[in-house]
Amino acid sequence: MSLNYRIVLLAVATTAALAAAPAQAVTAQDLLAGYVKTTGAPANPVAGQAFFTEKHGKDWSCATCHSANPAGAGKHATTGKAITALAPAGDAARFTDLAKTEKWFKRNCNDVVGRECSASEKANVLAWLLTVK
Repeated sequence: MSLNYRIVLLAVATTAALAAAPAQAVTAQDLLAGYVKTTGAPANPVAGQAFFTEKHGKDWSCATCHSANPAGAGKHATTGKAITALAPAGDAARFTDLAKTEKWFKRNCNDVVGRECSASEKANVLAWLLTVK
């Protein structure tokens, strides 16, 4: 077995092991950096706040359930179920798991916008949420 073949085999095995590993905790800043990298443009917190508070052709805005102050608790508009603070300042566990973040962005964007949110929209909202105290 040649050295190059062994290196390729090791790289493939390492990649497979990392892909199978459970998601590592991240920070909201890490997620924001990933969204910004995907878009190739800086995030705009002002646009994020506007996106969060405005309706987008459907009955709800993000603030409908998460409240106008996302550092405080919210309540689901239909079920009445309590929702912990969305802003990291109000709940340090928010935006520390990429898979969970993506799951909720997908679900909530479909409810609010009627489609998945773009990386730019996610970056803008997250950038604004990081300013909320």
